[in-house]
Amino acid sequence: MKIPTPAIKEAIVQSLKTVHDPEISVNIYDLGLIYKLEVDDDGVVDVHMTLTSPFCPVAEELPMEVESRIRDVAGVKRVEMAMVWDPPWNMEMLSEEARLEMNLY
Repeated sequence: MKIPTPAIKEAIVQSLKTVHDPEISVNIYDLGLIYKLEVDDDGVVDVHMTLTSPFCPVAEELPMEVESRIRDVAGVKRVEMAMVWDPPWNMEMLSEEARLEMNLY
């Protein structure tokens, strides 16, 4: 039985919300580090992500962890991962949840 694309995407989002930036104790999804997340009908995931800084101490490990987490989601057949730096990440990209968690209100 084929898993519907929206269900795959939601499972990916939930999985990414368990990955935290080590310097900011907020998950990478709510930090706004995922710029693009698309799943096609064949289970191919196209993801663009960034880091809070190109000099982030986990710049090598974090993208690999993200790709692995996505690959582990049921229904995902392939992950096409791209690191992007434009636009540069900034605090405006934080989700409502991240702002609350970081007491930015």
